[in-house]
Amino acid sequence: MDNSQLKEIKTQLRMAMNGTASASMREKGLAYKLNFGVELPRLKQIAAQYEKNHELAQALWKENIRECKILAGMLQPVDSFYPEIMDIWIDDMPTVEIAEMTCMHLFQYLPYVPQKSLQLIADEREYQQICGFLIIARLLTKKGDLEERVENELLDQAVVSYVSGSYAVRKAVMTALKKYIAGNEQHAFMLCRVVEPLKASSNEQAKSLVEWVTQEVSLNFS
Repeated sequence: MDNSQLKEIKTQLRMAMNGTASASMREKGLAYKLNFGVELPRLKQIAAQYEKNHELAQALWKENIRECKILAGMLQPVDSFYPEIMDIWIDDMPTVEIAEMTCMHLFQYLPYVPQKSLQLIADEREYQQICGFLIIARLLTKKGDLEERVENELLDQAVVSYVSGSYAVRKAVMTALKKYIAGNEQHAFMLCRVVEPLKASSNEQAKSLVEWVTQEVSLNFS
């Protein structure tokens, strides 16, 4: 890899630094070793100056800098991003923001990702589940539907993950389920049927999921 490209990018990031945005992110709990506070439109402009390049993207990902990790997802070619590299990146996810950005710019386009997303949502680790549900949300936005087996696995795992997962996992589950039922009454019916048994539960998260599903279905179809 030409190290000059990495240096150029880091120089541009320093020049585009937004201290106010960086401070705001810290206040919201987005803790990075280094955060220039550069906003997404500017990062897209920087990425547009370079061809997609595996070595450059991998070098950017290894930098413990918020903007470098976002740019890594933008500049990584799909054809050389193998499942084992995806596993390494997810293990190394520093924040939910980076998970969201990487799913948006890279993960959703991977040819093996429909099957991979099911493995991720069934994983007990937090960021694996977050990425899995965010990927499924992206796939639903593009396709609008799922194979029956995939649909069943999504609904079953969504309930388990929502009830037992962290706040960030629950948010990712809701993102996927919103896309799942959007404008689709059959999907809404399926989801209501899946959460029906939770109405008798004393678990707070289970009750919260039932309330959320009821409200979401009402908003979509009332």
